[in-house]
Amino acid sequence: MSAFEPARKSASLSVARTVKGFILAASVVASAAGWAADSTAPAAPAAPAAPPSSASIAAADAILGDIGVKQTIALVVPGMMTELERNVTNTRPEIRDSLRETLRSIQPEFDKSAQQVFIQAATLLASQMSEKEIEDVAAFFGSSSGKKYLATEPAFFQQFSAIADPWRQQLSVDILTRARQEMKKKGIEF
Repeated sequence: MSAFEPARKSASLSVARTVKGFILAASVVASAAGWAADSTAPAAPAAPAAPPSSASIAAADAILGDIGVKQTIALVVPGMMTELERNVTNTRPEIRDSLRETLRSIQPEFDKSAQQVFIQAATLLASQMSEKEIEDVAAFFGSSSGKKYLATEPAFFQQFSAIADPWRQQLSVDILTRARQEMKKKGIEF
């Protein structure tokens, strides 16, 4: 089994890490976009940023592995193939064995694309921080405190959702109620 192949983990850990991985990716993209939107254009064109060093990319690789992004990306291809097999064989059950064999034979081709996406993700993360910063983050996740954080994170997110979900539901009702009250003062009801 290569380092890129998906590890067998519990469902809750996998889900939490998947969510966390997508949140990390979204936050990196959003913060870069927000920074770009808020920044004032320089008087002269800025020089293109140097690509991240090999050490930075290696540290980003370690971080993405620790927080579950590597495993999440590794699960995409097999998940899509399973979904394709299920969808096709629902209407064509007689081709199940042949389709399964075909999908197994072409999977390595698509696993390579998943590896390329992971390399792009590591390079993107490495480009968001200095080499020292990214190495510090990788060292944290490699430390006993970082490992403890990663181990407690799934339970934290599960427990936090028990706090956040009811708040979000109540907030939705409260905002609607207050908006209606204020609009009614203006003679508009909805």
